[in-house]
Amino acid sequence: MKLKARILEKTILKAIKTFPAIVVTGPRQSGKTTLFKMLFSKTRTLVSLEDPDIRIRAKEDPISFLNQYRPPLIIDEIQYVPELLSYIKTRIDENRKPGQWLFTGSQNFTLMQSITQSLAGRAAILFLLPFSLSERVDNARDAQDISTWIKRLDLTNKFDRKISLNEVMMRGFYPEIATNKKVDRKLWCSSYITTYLERDIRNLSNIGDLSQFERFLIACAVRTGQILNLSEVARDIGISVPTAKRWLSLLETAHQLYLLYPYYRNIGKRIVKSPKIYFGDTALCTYLLGFHDADTLLKSPHFGNLFETMIVNDFLKKFLHFGERASMYYLRSRDGLEVDLVIEIGGFLHLFEIKSSMTITSKHITSLKRLANDLGSKVKTAAVISCSDHNFIVKDNIINYNWKNILTI
Repeated sequence: MKLKARILEKTILKAIKTFPAIVVTGPRQSGKTTLFKMLFSKTRTLVSLEDPDIRIRAKEDPISFLNQYRPPLIIDEIQYVPELLSYIKTRIDENRKPGQWLFTGSQNFTLMQSITQSLAGRAAILFLLPFSLSERVDNARDAQDISTWIKRLDLTNKFDRKISLNEVMMRGFYPEIATNKKVDRKLWCSSYITTYLERDIRNLSNIGDLSQFERFLIACAVRTGQILNLSEVARDIGISVPTAKRWLSLLETAHQLYLLYPYYRNIGKRIVKSPKIYFGDTALCTYLLGFHDADTLLKSPHFGNLFETMIVNDFLKKFLHFGERASMYYLRSRDGLEVDLVIEIGGFLHLFEIKSSMTITSKHITSLKRLANDLGSKVKTAAVISCSDHNFIVKDNIINYNWKNILTI
C-alpha cells in the first residue's frame, strides 16, 4: 500500500529544529507511528511500548531502559508508561539539543497530564487526526495553513478528479480503511470500536458496563451535527448527567468527538453555552447508525448532518495539522437564525453555511446574509459549501462552493 503524505510533516519538521521533544498524539490508527517511520526511520531508533516485554522493562527499571535506548529516539505508545517522562525530563535538562526525543501516544488524560507536568516548555505537542480530504486525494504537499487557504478561496477553485461523496463518507478518513478498498468496512469499524472500548476506555475510567457506554457512543452518533442536550442523552441512556459529562469528556479528549461552541462577541460567553456535537469520523458514525450502503445513507434524514460533520472535521484538521488552535464556532441568533461554521482569524470572521443539497438558491443564504449584515465589517467571507456541481455566485457576492473544489486545495 502506497503511503500518503501528511500535512503534519511540515509542522513536525519545523518544530524539530527548536524543541528537544516532539509529542504527536491523536486517536488510534490515525497514522502517528507510520508518519514518524516515514520521516525518521533512517535517523532514529524506534522502540514501541506496546511490546509487553519492553513495557515491563520501562516500568520496572526506567534508568536502565533509557541507558539502552539513547537519543535520537522515537518512543511509540508513550501512554503505556507515562511515568517515563519524568526521567526523560532530567535528560532533556542535561542536554537540550533539538529533536532528540520523539513520542507518539493515543491521547488521554493520563498522558496529557504527564506531558504537562514533565515536558512543559520542552516539548511541542502536536495532533494527528485521520486524513483530511486533501491528504486522502494526495494533495497534501500543496496544502496551506487556514489563513493562506482563506486567501486562496476563489470561484475558479476546481478539483477535476472524480470523487464519490458516498464512498468518502462511508469509508471515512482513517488511513487503513480509506486507502485499502480490500479492508471490509463493517469488520474494521466493529473491531476499532471494540478495541477502543476495551483498551482505552476501560483502562482510563472505571466504566463497569461497557455496553452502556457503547449505547452512549451511539446516542452521540445519532446527534452528530446538532446542538447537544446532555441531560436528554443521559435520560435516554439511563445514566446521571455527571456520568454523561465524564464520558463525553473522555470521547472529546480522545478526538472521537468534537464540540463546536457558539460565537459571541463577548468571549466569556462562548464556553458556557451549548455546543454542537460532531462525531470524529464519518465511517464510524455511519456504522454506528447502521448505514452500510450508499442508498440507505442518501435517503436517511441524517445525511445532511453527516455531510456537515465531514466538513467541520476537515476544517478542524486544517488548524490542528498546522499546529494551530482551532478558532472555530457556530453562530445562532436569538430569533433562531444559524450559520453552521464561523472561522475567526486576526479578529475577522469567515462565515460558512453547509448544505448537503445539490441545488442552491437565494433561499439557502437567508440566515447567512442577515447575520453577515449584523456583524458588519468584521465579516470578510460569507459562503456556502454544498454538493452542487460547480462554484457560482448565489447573490450579493455570497459564493457557493462545491465541497471538493475547496477542501482539496
